Amino acid sequence: MKYISFAIPCYNSQEYMSHAIESILPGGEDVEIIVVNDGSKDDTLKIAREYEAKYPQIVRVVDKENGGHGDAVNSGLAAASGKYFKVVDSDDWVDEEALQKILGLLRRLEDEEEEIDMLVSNYVYEKVGVEHKKCIHYRNVLPQDEIFHWDDIGHFHLGQYILMHSVIYRTDLLKLIQLRLPKHTFYVDNIYVYYPLPHVRKIYYLDVDFYRYYIGREDQSVNEKVMISRVDQQIFVTKSMIDMYDLSKISCKKLRAYMINYLAIMMTVSSILLIRSKKKENLDKKKDLWVYLKKKDFKVFFKIRYGILGQTMNIPGKPGRKISSLAYIVARRLVGFN
Repeated sequence: MKYISFAIPCYNSQEYMSHAIESILPGGEDVEIIVVNDGSKDDTLKIAREYEAKYPQIVRVVDKENGGHGDAVNSGLAAASGKYFKVVDSDDWVDEEALQKILGLLRRLEDEEEEIDMLVSNYVYEKVGVEHKKCIHYRNVLPQDEIFHWDDIGHFHLGQYILMHSVIYRTDLLKLIQLRLPKHTFYVDNIYVYYPLPHVRKIYYLDVDFYRYYIGREDQSVNEKVMISRVDQQIFVTKSMIDMYDLSKISCKKLRAYMINYLAIMMTVSSILLIRSKKKENLDKKKDLWVYLKKKDFKVFFKIRYGILGQTMNIPGKPGRKISSLAYIVARRLVGFN
């Protein structure tokens, strides 16, 4: 039995993909590693095939034409045979000790004939040049050492939300809800995390520093200049998440509040990128985005627009935009992202 299927989307990843693969191999035959070559033009496919030949019981290769990160995740999910599913980006890696603890938990749950829909663990910002690495944990928010439900969660702080780095989903759940990420679009990891949430019933939090999130490449999608250049894709993802659910129909109040706050963060990220671009047409796009949310769901719009984040992003005039930008810089330093 494969307890976890790890999908590693790869596009021109020859320089660093081996680190990602090698970090998962200690899981042995309890895991499968699905290396998805997304139309690479370098030696990515060759390296993947070498691992497949060396570890035929663990490593599988999916070779496909280029469709972007989300489409590579789709292909990895379609090929997955493990009970649980995890995405590891090709420039990131996982901690071996934490991996063994996670596999131990999943074996125990299987022995007890229990299954969960979502497993949450910690992730660490492996930021180049920073000696003390920031760890995002959930020990003050989520119950530990037990299966719990959305009604049992606490209050998430800014920068503490569940991301692709911290989540492992049950494979059949993702297939049942027909999760499909858009092609040729960046930032779809937000859709990957957000869309399954109302379908999740049983959750488990394991307080281990599992995922190592590398930040340092100039061409990385979370680099601010890169994000500004791709801001239309950020807006597309945000609008997709706005359209995804009528949040008034989410019966659990804590889950509904969490999803509204998640949208607030997405609105904030899109807004600050549009502000910091300093382009007139992007300021118009920012205005249009808030109008879009208002037309879709006025109650959600009201909560977000007149919450702390919404007010910070909508201070009028040039001085207001400077204050919004300063608030972003402070938050970036505190949280450690991009």
